[in-house]
Amino acid sequence: MLAPLLLAALAACGGPGLPTRSQSLAQALQNAPEAMELEPLSVRQELLRELYRAASAQAGQPLEGAFVFPVAQSGAIEGAPAMDPHADLFLTADAGEPWQLVFEGRGERFGEERRDSFQGLSEREAAELVARSLMHLWHLTPSSPVRVERVTGAPYAAAWVDGVLRINPVLLPLAASPAP
Repeated sequence: MLAPLLLAALAACGGPGLPTRSQSLAQALQNAPEAMELEPLSVRQELLRELYRAASAQAGQPLEGAFVFPVAQSGAIEGAPAMDPHADLFLTADAGEPWQLVFEGRGERFGEERRDSFQGLSEREAAELVARSLMHLWHLTPSSPVRVERVTGAPYAAAWVDGVLRINPVLLPLAASPAP
């Protein structure tokens, strides 16, 4: 309970490490996800639009520098397929795919508290919707359970690496803020 109050106080004072309107998407991805939740809806929507623009520009390109959605398959790393700039990552379109997602394991755990910034879902529930949507949009066909990892501060929004979907939790409040 104290952490959100502290973040709100720091945001009001322009505290360090908090995303501001002048920060780029790359800078925002490396900040604390809780700070993104404090941003006004219009800022989150603009960052989401920037995310989709970057993803479209990088789609299918071999890895050179930082990618917002890198995909490593068959020994190659490239940008994930382009996404519709109006895609709603909370509307999972997996059409009954038998994907089994595993959220247990090494690394950080997704939060279980329901939050307004995730449209009333928990961080873990939001991550599941985003994971299923990304797997569908990227045309992935895993043959075994997919581990979903929380990777705070990663320079990407989400990455598919060796059958593991790594999600930067900053993506979740952005995905919960689709443009009208």
